[in-house]
Amino acid sequence: MSNAAVDEYLRTKVPAQHQDIVSELRHLMVEYAPQAQEVILYGSLAWKGNKSLAIVSASKTHITFAFDRGAEFKDTHGLLEGTGKRTRHVKIKSIDAMNRDALRDYIGQAVMLDGA
Repeated sequence: MSNAAVDEYLRTKVPAQHQDIVSELRHLMVEYAPQAQEVILYGSLAWKGNKSLAIVSASKTHITFAFDRGAEFKDTHGLLEGTGKRTRHVKIKSIDAMNRDALRDYIGQAVMLDGA
């Protein structure tokens, strides 16, 4: 689950207050997208299958968990944000605010679209 580039990203780019969020996202990706490769893409932590599945962006106030084909998702949870043609994202401000059921659903949809 780890490589030198990912370790460096986690150490230098993710604020301490958000380390637990990123750790949980990594665990969810391993569980629900086990074939995805964890990489650094455009300077951020990402997961790739046939194409890009998801990417993490860290800020001082939150973690953004974005899905490359998120505009194609069925968003029954109502958490996806964004207006572009392809990408949608979820902003996560604390580990307690994470909607794991929604994230599992979104990861599953990303995997299904990647395999289609």
